[in-house]
Amino acid sequence: MGRVQLFEISLSHGRVVYSPGEPLAGTVRVRLGAPLPFRAIRVTCIGSCGVSNKANDTAWVVEEGYFNSSLSLADKGSLPAGEHSFPFQFLLPATAPTSFEGPFGKIVHQVRAAIHTPRFSKDHKCSLVFYILSPLNLNSIPDIELVKTGSVVLTASTDLRGYVVGQALQLHADVENQSGKDTSPVVASLLQKVSYKAKRWIHDVRTIAEVEGAGVKAWRRAQWHEQILVPALPQSALPGCSLIHIDYYLQVSLKAPEATVTLPVFIGNIAVNHAPVSPRPGLGLPPGAPPLVVPSAPPQEEAEAEAAAGGPHFLDPVFLSTKSHSQRQPLLATLSSVPGAPEPCPQDGSPASHPLHPPLCISTGATVPYFAEGSGGPVPTTSTLILPPEYSSWGYPYEAPPSYEQSCGGVEPSLTPES
Repeated sequence: MGRVQLFEISLSHGRVVYSPGEPLAGTVRVRLGAPLPFRAIRVTCIGSCGVSNKANDTAWVVEEGYFNSSLSLADKGSLPAGEHSFPFQFLLPATAPTSFEGPFGKIVHQVRAAIHTPRFSKDHKCSLVFYILSPLNLNSIPDIELVKTGSVVLTASTDLRGYVVGQALQLHADVENQSGKDTSPVVASLLQKVSYKAKRWIHDVRTIAEVEGAGVKAWRRAQWHEQILVPALPQSALPGCSLIHIDYYLQVSLKAPEATVTLPVFIGNIAVNHAPVSPRPGLGLPPGAPPLVVPSAPPQEEAEAEAAAGGPHFLDPVFLSTKSHSQRQPLLATLSSVPGAPEPCPQDGSPASHPLHPPLCISTGATVPYFAEGSGGPVPTTSTLILPPEYSSWGYPYEAPPSYEQSCGGVEPSLTPES
């Protein structure tokens, strides 16, 4: 074995996730098999972001730093053989952004330690990554309780504009088929758009979950009610970082005739006050809704009579059935597989009795535990519902959905990437 048998960094109490403005304390441990002369022993706390033009490439084209603080643990001297511990503490800045990892860039926070040895000797270095979660409180977003609705022949709406991990997004769609032909199936997709500012903006657009309903018969009006469980996803926006921005959308569309409604939604860490966190059991209609009815074409003589009268007379709306759902497992059965997901609320709607820390989802399908032994890296979720098999990229470059500012208007500029 060499002279340096152990050189590592550990954080107090095995903590891994921190909040901006908190102290970060830890220890640098050294075990030597023989005396070691040194010029200095230093520890540095660093937060930075890097963005590349190529996927999974760490040769950053653009970088920005958030903090870089150093402490001297020992001045020039010689360490005797044996074990040595050097405690340290840093104060994390209140403006530090949430940790994030994506194919074109990442926000990384880490502690580095170095033993600087005399000239012509090799320096010894080690590092440890930690994570920062700057919680996005959905209640701080203006008009978060106002639901934006788009309308063509297709009208769609959601129950809220902001959700947390483990919460059910309730979708309501209304299709009024004013043509003489049946429509294609109606499809709802939860989309993630991550924008990276390299030499130009790179937009990585992915489908997180997708639900397909039945089509609508000619001269009929139909309603569709569904829900999507919000999986382990990074928070919207990443305030404090100017190089990476995250947006989410619910897109409801018909291929024939072509019609699309795109609704911006926020993914945060603190739920809207009045919103129930636990989804209703099973997928489909909410309690009290009429049973599913498969729409049928009107009789030929009825269609002819309508045409002779100068146009169709729409009957009471029918309710569309769901043909496929990328989240196939029962919703409640999967909540336990989301580390840090909110506890189901009691039946009376009151808050859970033992609230947990909001989960830090550093990337889609990967959650970081607050306390862990060793490096405490991200933990992949095991449920296919949390990261559906159909999770896919739309290819690059691709025309991204509109920004929050374009879709909603009046949204805080800090939550919208620069054009």
